[in-house]
Amino acid sequence: MSDLFDFDRFTKAVTQITPYLGITAHIVIVAIVFGSILGLIVAILRINNIPVVQQVLDVYISFMRGTPMIIQLMLIYYALPFVLRSTLGIDINGWENLTFVDVTFIINEGAFLGEIFRGAIQAVPYQQTEAGYSVGLNRFQTFTRIVLPQAVRIALPAYGTDLIGIFHNTSIAFMIGVIDIIGRAQSIKAATGHALEAYIFIAIIYIVVSALLKILFATLDKKLEYGRN
Repeated sequence: MSDLFDFDRFTKAVTQITPYLGITAHIVIVAIVFGSILGLIVAILRINNIPVVQQVLDVYISFMRGTPMIIQLMLIYYALPFVLRSTLGIDINGWENLTFVDVTFIINEGAFLGEIFRGAIQAVPYQQTEAGYSVGLNRFQTFTRIVLPQAVRIALPAYGTDLIGIFHNTSIAFMIGVIDIIGRAQSIKAATGHALEAYIFIAIIYIVVSALLKILFATLDKKLEYGRN
């Protein structure tokens, strides 16, 4: 059994992997912050049903939601530099691999969160918008002060689930050489021939963080329940 699992190796794996949690956290934060901004823009454009833009967004969302993220990462990592260089003369080959991961996650989240936000915004009764107009608010003020806060409350459960999904999907970053917690586990395996201890620790990290995020969003959702009925 000691050949399969050793507590000393587990302890050592903990100390070797923990510093790389920062890379994983970086990916999650960048994805959720900039993905939320892009998602809100996508949602607003979709709701306004602008010709041509609507068709482009349909293709974008269908592709992002219909293909595995690892395929998207490979396309952005290998194809995007060629496309930008050949069409616009822009050379991004000097980018760090982590930047390609960030771009992939942002674009992916823009599609998923765009649909979440669109559904939430459209779920707010139009009477709320009319009420804003009736008290003298313009369209922007009505959206930001009345519609958007209610849409955030509606979108919160799906938003929390999506955030947990982002955290889980960071595991693909090592595919292009980004050393996050999964990448570090791979390097430990290559150096020692033992991987079980490292992956058990990573499994614990995923379980604990996912549970904490679920509790956080459940608490937020409960606090925002007032007046929902």
